[in-house]
Amino acid sequence: MWNPPKRTRPKVAERPRQRVDLKAVFGLASGRWSWAMGAQAAIAMAVSFGLTAFLFGPQAGALAALGSMAVLYERNTPYSYRAVALALVALGFVASVTIGSLASVTQWSAALTIGAVAGTATWLCQALRVDRPGPLFFVLVCAISTIAPGGLDAVPLHAAVAAIGAATGWTVSMAGALARTRHPEYRAVAEAFRKLASLLRAVGTPRLDHVQHDASLAVANAWRIVLLAQTRGYRDTATAARQRALLRWVSDIHLAATDVCLARTEPLPAEAADFAEGLADAVAKADQCPDPDALDALRRGHRPRSLEARLYSRLSRAAQTARRREAEEDDDRGLELHDSRHPSVADALRSSLSRDSLIRPTALRMGITVAIAGLIGIGLGFERFYWISITATAVLQGGNVVLTVNRSAQRALGTLLGVVVGAGLLLLEPPLAATILLAAGFMGLTQLVVQRNFFYGSVLVTPMALLVAHTAAPFPVGELAQARIVDTVIGSLAGMLGALLLWRRASAARLPQTIIDVLDSTRTAVLAVLDPEVEIGPERRYRLRRDLRASLISLRGVYDSAIGDVPRATTTQPLWPVVVAAQRTGYLALSALALEKPPPASQITLQRLDLAFTELMSAMRERRTPRLGALPRLVDYPRINMELRALSSSMRTAVAEDERAAALEQERRAQRERYRARDEVDADL
Repeated sequence: MWNPPKRTRPKVAERPRQRVDLKAVFGLASGRWSWAMGAQAAIAMAVSFGLTAFLFGPQAGALAALGSMAVLYERNTPYSYRAVALALVALGFVASVTIGSLASVTQWSAALTIGAVAGTATWLCQALRVDRPGPLFFVLVCAISTIAPGGLDAVPLHAAVAAIGAATGWTVSMAGALARTRHPEYRAVAEAFRKLASLLRAVGTPRLDHVQHDASLAVANAWRIVLLAQTRGYRDTATAARQRALLRWVSDIHLAATDVCLARTEPLPAEAADFAEGLADAVAKADQCPDPDALDALRRGHRPRSLEARLYSRLSRAAQTARRREAEEDDDRGLELHDSRHPSVADALRSSLSRDSLIRPTALRMGITVAIAGLIGIGLGFERFYWISITATAVLQGGNVVLTVNRSAQRALGTLLGVVVGAGLLLLEPPLAATILLAAGFMGLTQLVVQRNFFYGSVLVTPMALLVAHTAAPFPVGELAQARIVDTVIGSLAGMLGALLLWRRASAARLPQTIIDVLDSTRTAVLAVLDPEVEIGPERRYRLRRDLRASLISLRGVYDSAIGDVPRATTTQPLWPVVVAAQRTGYLALSALALEKPPPASQITLQRLDLAFTELMSAMRERRTPRLGALPRLVDYPRINMELRALSSSMRTAVAEDERAAALEQERRAQRERYRARDEVDADL
């Protein structure tokens, strides 16, 4: 059931831009306010701070308050997985406190230890896909523990109170399992349906390529979350089968929508997107599912085998599944997912250390910069040098140079305002109970806004940090406020310098290889689909789709990071049409994999197509113009031909711009040499 679409190509979306401007510093990012996360953070800090201060004293309570920040991690994963992951995060907090307490014998050892914790935490968080806030709070608890009084004899106490705080955070985070056991999985699948609705609304608009990437991210995240939830006692239930069936449908609808997106240049009727929104509401509540027959009016205007009719048919069949509270026995779409719950930890760590991984330079940059920043603070005579290390950690989480500069400005300005608020509160000398409530309140407000804008989060987190640090090690308020401002400025500058000097071209240097990886995965998928002698089983089909989607998501992530690299961003910008064409080709291959009986091709066509992909990859590797010649004529897949031609053309343009830029640079260099030679002649005269 396949009908070739019209040979039209949607316009390439405007390339993403990262700038250092007022909007980037003060503007709010799109998204929702994290009310639940803010409430959980406030409750965890108030309970741990108050309980430990009552049992062991206010200074120990400050460490427990920091340990409670474990509640900020794994906020979106299923509760069965979260229980184990949060326990490991809690152990990491306890280890950070223990290491920091042991390193407190000298300032120099403390600075080096904080840097080591920053680098190690960055590596582990990225390799094991630990969600935000990443390494920041591991560094924070390690740094604060270096000033906790008591010396080496108090290390067991520090570790114990940190464990109490982390256990409190674990309990608060897991409390939702009592009332909404399957909420994380429902939310992930529902969010995927909502992103699909946005994709359907973006058909025929200039933002299509960006929305396509967002939808693919949401679908991949839904797969991960649902897979993590497949515990031994749950995966055989009818409820789990229904959830898996909806996951299969959201993936297939995404690929059908991809076909429509890349074949139309005019918008779809709004009813289709509204129907997808209704499916999002029905993921957890079957009675809110839209009527499967509601799309009949749209289907009447299209041939039965058209791409739009296929999309509407899948939406209707997904609604039929969503209307059932449990999957029926004859619904084989929810039987198996052909994948393990989560990848091997050893494999994840091993791949993070590979030559092509961005995790290794990111972790090294973080560890080296944080350690040197702390040592510089000590050399300049700052008693509370650790704030420099903490600020550098927060700033470097931006990733590339542009984002790091933005976060530096946000951190410095936000801290300046936050210090005024925090110092004013400390001058009032609030009692311990008020300090606990204020710290918890600021922590909750920070988590409410920090995802929307780091500046406002810095304004709110600074008073909390001052209250906790002053409780852990009392210090004159005026000197504390002054030192906090100076330390923040130095830490922000250190973070910017680290981003500028250490592996600043990491993303840009890896972009060509990432494009090659996408083309290789696309070639494997296309040849498997078109080869009449190859029969793709369900498990292999799933793995091809999974690996190709992961490559496509990685490509866009690397490009988004590379355009913020300095100065290589100028050579990265011309590659945007290449990235778009490679992504579109990959998504078309994914759509072909979704066909039950795809039209095959001859062996000669397969050989020529293989040679075309090989030449494109070689040209990208050598940064030269591809020599394709005549592409094989794919009658049943005209858009793959179209995108391969567009890919070849965009690569030719990018190479020409590189050559032109190199020629201009050589001319400027020669002109400078002529000026220098003339100046030397004039000096001799």
